[in-house]
Amino acid sequence: MKKLIFLFAFCIVVTNVFAQTTPEQLKKEGNDAFNAKNYPVAYAKFSEYLKQTNNQDSATAYYCGIAADEVKKYAEAVTFFDIAIQKKFNIGNAYARKALALDAQKKTAEYVATLEEGLKVDPKNKTMVKNYGLHYLKTGLAAQKAGKAEEAEDCFKKVIPLDHKQYKTNALYSLGVLCYNDGANILKKAAPLANSDADKYAAEKAKADGRFKEALDYLEEAAKISPENENVKKMLPQVKAAMK
Repeated sequence: MKKLIFLFAFCIVVTNVFAQTTPEQLKKEGNDAFNAKNYPVAYAKFSEYLKQTNNQDSATAYYCGIAADEVKKYAEAVTFFDIAIQKKFNIGNAYARKALALDAQKKTAEYVATLEEGLKVDPKNKTMVKNYGLHYLKTGLAAQKAGKAEEAEDCFKKVIPLDHKQYKTNALYSLGVLCYNDGANILKKAAPLANSDADKYAAEKAKADGRFKEALDYLEEAAKISPENENVKKMLPQVKAAMK
């Protein structure tokens, strides 16, 4: 009987030894798996390591976020990138990756808000600049096609501060076209007043000229940034002619 009890106790000890993996071992196994691009294993090892160490390792949290993203665990990825952001580890890229994980979940408002927050911290982050600019250019064009000129104008204006030659040029050109079209529409509606109410016509023409001047300013700025842009070259003389 004593022998059986001893063997049973020995089995429990051996089992516990193999069941318990130290945080250091988990991290090492996670790193090995990540470097081998075995992201499911990397995520499992990293997330368990972080759980055992109370999420104190910001670098591992960042890489765990990448692994989570690779295995389409987007909500979990956001959580781990938030840890990296809070601890200021690789903060620009952490914001950029968090935004993409939100976009994958179709959380557009949170995606844009995260990009805005991230650009305040790292305004030259290429991924965030590209994604933020592209979002507002697309949204602005969609609004323009839907006849929502004011909404389109607001969207294009958000792109102008970005450090991106192509997007900035496209936004300035689009604003120039919007302002020109608005001025042309004001003049068209005011045309019948030219003979019937000279004062009212003059007031409307002044509004139109104001919009043409805005268009000219946007297009001239675009020409400074991208003098080779054919669309800008064609639009500038048209606006100048309307101002005569």
